[in-house]
Amino acid sequence: MEILAFLLLISAFLLTRTTRLSTAVHILLAQSAVVAAACAAAGWQAGETHMFVAALLTVVVKAGLIPYALLRLVRLLKKEREVHPVVGPNGSSLAAVAAMVLSYGLIERALPAVISRDAVASAVALVLIGLFLIITRRQAIMQIVGLITVENGLYVLGLSTTRGLPLIIELGIFFDVLVMVTVMVILAFRLKRSFHSTDTSILKRLKG
Repeated sequence: MEILAFLLLISAFLLTRTTRLSTAVHILLAQSAVVAAACAAAGWQAGETHMFVAALLTVVVKAGLIPYALLRLVRLLKKEREVHPVVGPNGSSLAAVAAMVLSYGLIERALPAVISRDAVASAVALVLIGLFLIITRRQAIMQIVGLITVENGLYVLGLSTTRGLPLIIELGIFFDVLVMVTVMVILAFRLKRSFHSTDTSILKRLKG
């Protein structure tokens, strides 16, 4: 689990470095695959078979359907880069490192006896870095990537502190995520059709 937690941190750090939208989606795909592997590993250790179903759903929804929809949207864009983020790659990477240090510090003080410290700390770091991406990126696709990163962090946090939620709740969560991302992809597609870009800052033009 420690290796998987390390891979999650690496994926979140790489997301703060990249400006190419397709690269960000591929990193998100890899991150979701690691989350699925962590779920399967936790299910194997706990002997909970329903967690293998959750791992399979993670692969299908987060490593399959969502990246496929985002990559199709990226292919429609002429400029597939995050050109003018609020915070540049170097500043974002420093913020990501600060988030990781803060996460480990918080877990060390708040939960000193927790068994899966690395997994919990990486989950908190994923949530913080995902929120940072949502706030500082202008492209709708990057904001969706940040949102899924937050969701992955919350999922790993729940996975690390419990033996997994009941299957019916897992199904409900995956359905909510799928619907939410579908709506956001449709809105991003409409944004591209109207303004030939998915830069959300151009929505300021709609002010009266």
